[in-house]
Amino acid sequence: MTGEEAPTPRDVAVVAFAQTEHRRSTEESSEVEMLMPVLHEVLARTGLKAADIGFTCSGSSDYLAGRAFSFTLALDGVGAWPPISESHVEADGAWALYEAWTKLLTTDADTALVYSYGTSSSGSIRDVLTRQLDPYYLAPLWPDAVALAALQAQALVDAGDTDETALAAVGARSRADATANPHAQLTGNVPQGDYVVRPLRTGDCPPVSDGAAAVILAAGERARELCERPAWIRGIDHRIEAHALGVRDLTDSPSARLAAEHAGAFERPVDTAELHAPFSSQEVILRKALRLDGSVRVNPSGGALAANPVMAAGLIRIGEAAARIHSGESDRALAHATSGPCLQQNLVAVLEGDPR
Repeated sequence: MTGEEAPTPRDVAVVAFAQTEHRRSTEESSEVEMLMPVLHEVLARTGLKAADIGFTCSGSSDYLAGRAFSFTLALDGVGAWPPISESHVEADGAWALYEAWTKLLTTDADTALVYSYGTSSSGSIRDVLTRQLDPYYLAPLWPDAVALAALQAQALVDAGDTDETALAAVGARSRADATANPHAQLTGNVPQGDYVVRPLRTGDCPPVSDGAAAVILAAGERARELCERPAWIRGIDHRIEAHALGVRDLTDSPSARLAAEHAGAFERPVDTAELHAPFSSQEVILRKALRLDGSVRVNPSGGALAANPVMAAGLIRIGEAAARIHSGESDRALAHATSGPCLQQNLVAVLEGDPR
């Protein structure tokens, strides 16, 4: 308004994070049964009850669940009566967190619960993801997710940006880091193995993973009441590449770079980065696009190469980055989430702890 200063945006922080022990299959339990312990754990970390939450947002996929409006069953587990303020995105939980963050900025709520889940084992995840492609030219050819990632990896090799030895090192490091993460021990010390689709071998690809994750956001002084060292969200942004793979440079990720720029990632160095890179070759691309040098610890949790519950893996990256700020292991962290083929959509969040 003319003659008035613009209002200062609220400070919003991640104050709690919880996730399941990710498994190759959860056929013996329903999505609600998988989700409930995570919700109880994340609430217990703050001392909040479900009735104390001002806004709830979830992320999941009806394609993975095999039925329409599947999220309503999970919402029953949260407790939707008496009526609550609630929303859902048909996407990774990182995008549900973006919506919840926006809600808290409007001052309509002071706390938010964000959760997501996915059961990748319920069908052929490689084929299901083909439905994300252009319906006229690409989808009818049924190129699966690994084949498309292999195209991207081969483009990197041809450009001289990496080679198979370097890719093997990425996979080995990620799984070695995951041995300290009880939630991500799906694969252990996986050898590089045989080719799945050249040049990608078994060790370059993510395991099929079922799992769920949840975070709690809080604004202002409420965050400090709920968490000893909140992970403040200093910036968050998401961008998208062209839908047609043929018009993109698969060796680069301009959308990730732009999202990072708008999130403020380049204003000061980060010490930790949790990258949602389901394939080893995608970490190479993201390191370059996000300007991450050797001083930054990348995927100390093991990343998506250790556990990749589709629709939750991006939210887990934000949660893992926040957890390291909570514990004092990190002061300024970058978290990244992706969706779509060959890093088509990218979300970047910058998290900071209070000065020590």
